[in-house]
Amino acid sequence: MNYLKYTQYVYLAFAVYFIYDGVIKINEGNNGATLSFIIAGMAVFMFFFRRKFARKFDDRNKKQ
Repeated sequence: MNYLKYTQYVYLAFAVYFIYDGVIKINEGNNGATLSFIIAGMAVFMFFFRRKFARKFDDRNKKQ
């Protein structure tokens, strides 16, 4: 289950993309910038959630 260490960074990539998308939408005056920032916030939350889960999983494997 070594992939858990790396999949968490996919969420950071999504967050960066949606922040970029939100800034572009604000500059163009389009609607939907708020949704992009909400999705970016959720992606950052998921990054930290997955990071905590991966650490807990690793600690449990080390004890066994």
